[in-house]
Amino acid sequence: MSAAVTLRRDAALQTRNTFGVAATAPVLAEVADASRLAEALQTPELRDGIALVLGGGSNLLFAGDPEGPVLALSGQRVQPLDAAPDCDGAIVRADAGVPWHAFVMRMLDAGYAGLENLALIPGTVGAAPIQNIGAYGVEVREFVHAVEAYEPASGRLHRFDNAACRFGYRDSLFKHAPDRYLITAVEFALPRTPALRLDYAGIAEELTAMGVDAPTPRAVAEAVIAIRRRKLPDPAQLGNAGSFFKNPILPRAQAEALLAEHPSLPVFRGADEHSRKLSAAWLIDACGWKGHRDGDAGVSAAHALVLVNHGQASGAQLLDLARRIAASVQARFGVAIEPEPRLIGARW
Repeated sequence: MSAAVTLRRDAALQTRNTFGVAATAPVLAEVADASRLAEALQTPELRDGIALVLGGGSNLLFAGDPEGPVLALSGQRVQPLDAAPDCDGAIVRADAGVPWHAFVMRMLDAGYAGLENLALIPGTVGAAPIQNIGAYGVEVREFVHAVEAYEPASGRLHRFDNAACRFGYRDSLFKHAPDRYLITAVEFALPRTPALRLDYAGIAEELTAMGVDAPTPRAVAEAVIAIRRRKLPDPAQLGNAGSFFKNPILPRAQAEALLAEHPSLPVFRGADEHSRKLSAAWLIDACGWKGHRDGDAGVSAAHALVLVNHGQASGAQLLDLARRIAASVQARFGVAIEPEPRLIGARW
């Protein structure tokens, strides 16, 4: 142990992943101050490298134990930095360890808009740009001003602007280089004048049911929270990592051929006119998986995209179920679906 890092050996990770599956780290290192990260990584236990950077554990599946030390950045600072370019808001910097939902609600309370559709997503600020988290028609990339990340190999602290992050659908530079960079903080450009997104997945209907005639960002967040709580199980009650599969993106011609054969299949515009995004939930549901259970590994009865741990499922059992689901979708529709969470101890 040093002043820069708290170390625990043979650390149980079951309470540190939202699936609630058992896993053990040979060493778990917690660093509260990212400015001490370089020093922490020079401790003997960490000198040979980090196997995994662990945030809220909401976007990973332990199909096995991590093969080396696990690092948790637990800093909680949030601070406005400057006026935001091209908007009437501000640049706000948040440490990687700040819980995501708490950050969203704190920004709304401070009068900043933009993140309301991303309320109640589990995880931390540091994990948000890795996956380019998104929900209800909004992706976090739209509000990321810059990402601060430490590169252990060079000992350098980098600052990536939005373009350098190479954001894509549930994708980023950091997802493709998970062992190269350690995200220490994220800067967000948040406006005070909202441009509300109400045309996705029942938000307008939820606001009407709430009796809201003039929506505010806070009201939109409350509507999103209500919808998510109905559709998605609470990880504290039923282990899960939210949506397990990404919505597949296909060439427009292939998607339109599937739509002609299956008129109720939800199809959305992709990144351009030549691509289309399909509903993975619909494909999985059509294959009969919603509510399926093999021992304690199962699929939510409320949402076909959500794999759940009913108690004692192992990560390997959940991964096996996911693979069988994907194989059935491929066999029936000719569409490949892929997992959103990072797999530890196995490959897809």
